[in-house]
Amino acid sequence: MTLRIGNASGFYGDRFDAMREMLTGGELDVLTGDYLAELTMLILGRDRLKDPGAGYARTFLHQLEECLGLAHERGVRIVANAGGLNPSGLADRIREFAGRLGLPVRVAHVEGDDLTGRYPGSLAAHAYLGGFGIATCLREGADVVVTGRVTDAALVTGPAAAHFGWEPTDYDRLAGAVVAGHVLECGTQATGGNYSFFQEGDVRRPGFPLAELHEDGTAVITKHPGTGGFLDVGTVTAQLLYETQGARYAGPDVTARLDTVRLTQDGPDRVRISGVHGEAPPPTLKVGLNRLGGFRNEVAFVLTGLDIEAKAALVREQMEPALAKAAEVRWDLVRTDRPDAGTEETASALLRLVVRDANQEIVGRALSGAAVELALASYPGFHVLAPPGKGSPYGVFEDVYVPHGAVDHVAVLHDGRRLPVAPAQETAVLDAPPTPSLTPPMTPPLPEPLPEGPTRRAPLGLIAGARSGDKGGNANIGVWARTNEAWRWLAHTLTVDRLRELLPETAELPVTRHDLPHLRALNFVVEGILGEGVAAQHRFDPQAKALGEWLRSRHLDIPEALL
Repeated sequence: MTLRIGNASGFYGDRFDAMREMLTGGELDVLTGDYLAELTMLILGRDRLKDPGAGYARTFLHQLEECLGLAHERGVRIVANAGGLNPSGLADRIREFAGRLGLPVRVAHVEGDDLTGRYPGSLAAHAYLGGFGIATCLREGADVVVTGRVTDAALVTGPAAAHFGWEPTDYDRLAGAVVAGHVLECGTQATGGNYSFFQEGDVRRPGFPLAELHEDGTAVITKHPGTGGFLDVGTVTAQLLYETQGARYAGPDVTARLDTVRLTQDGPDRVRISGVHGEAPPPTLKVGLNRLGGFRNEVAFVLTGLDIEAKAALVREQMEPALAKAAEVRWDLVRTDRPDAGTEETASALLRLVVRDANQEIVGRALSGAAVELALASYPGFHVLAPPGKGSPYGVFEDVYVPHGAVDHVAVLHDGRRLPVAPAQETAVLDAPPTPSLTPPMTPPLPEPLPEGPTRRAPLGLIAGARSGDKGGNANIGVWARTNEAWRWLAHTLTVDRLRELLPETAELPVTRHDLPHLRALNFVVEGILGEGVAAQHRFDPQAKALGEWLRSRHLDIPEALL
């Protein structure tokens, strides 16, 4: 018996029409939506400061107002984490408009993730819950389940556990659902969006993905017929590597062994996931803690034509007195200029100044006044992309951990009953050797290196794909080879030292490499490159979205046989 679970949102602000498209495009049993991210929790926290009744994803409510009748008519259950910081408030709003529309739908929600009261000074502190609260709601007849902070994959493990009757110790089955959920969670990133080899299909409007889940935990990732984008082993590999760290992908329900995942093409736009092994979850739950870090401002000076370095040195020296009291000052000269350029824009470089401090005055009026006063008194051609403003608050994200039993995980049903969800009874320390009886076959060794032969200087991206992303202040870069021969070369060439050479911004940072031979992939975790997380906007690419594409553009000596 197959359970068809679709996705209609990968983030707060994703395609509004996706819910209707997924409900009308083909058969579904469950439709999920992922609306939360580290930055989203900060945004919702600031919303709640202005209005205590806010704190949930309003977009989801508007989508559901349009589509709840359609979902009810088609018998599709809705599961979403759009409750954010206020799942009970969102559930009440859904019940209100369902009543006005005369729709007899049962709306439930999941509570227990909100630990803000335990962390003074935090704007939002929420534990990542697993899928068994969702499963309880569905088993008790809910048509719509909204949650706060659950893991992204819980939106799939919950419905699967409810449908197939899985127990908390069915680790291999749960791990298979976690992998399927991880592929679905970012929506169209599984169907050609943000894909290194995007030119191999029509990705102007990719369709959203769905998973055909089976009782044994295997799954096929596909999409509705006739929708845009494309699905193959490469697109699924890319998403599987996204925002993961080690070979053990830990969650509150299970630790999935990514080094056991096998992907096979199962027909056009169909990729089968099998072989996934699971282990007991770690003894603690991750808590995402968001707080306001201070105030931030920036200005981009435009430097045109000749003497770019001298112009940059002049303006830095002129701004120095105004920046003396700032806690953090960062200058970046971005050489977008070209010699003998045919347009003024291509003759110009950008000198970017970012200032942070706990005092808004220091990053606001003091900075903007000093920058504007240089308009007629600095380098020739002085202008800025936009005048600096008053300074805006920025957020800081960090992880803390609590025992499973420290969280009151509760399923709140449509009739008001509150059913407690038991914490994991078996746990395993993540870095400890696994229990022998649960240990899957050892990760296969790396392949033999390619024999020596002629090489050519070329971009890595000619033979390898990459996808990168953020986890707090860290970034991950997943790199995979497209052929077995390319994997033989990549596995032995792209070491941590070589990565640091290719990406000099990582040279002084801790970097860990994880091998995933079944996927012909390497996963690098770069610690601290994003500072205090995306909301702090520490670098030009604050979520490390393009770090992998930068790596693919770097040149190195590649065997001619692979090119």
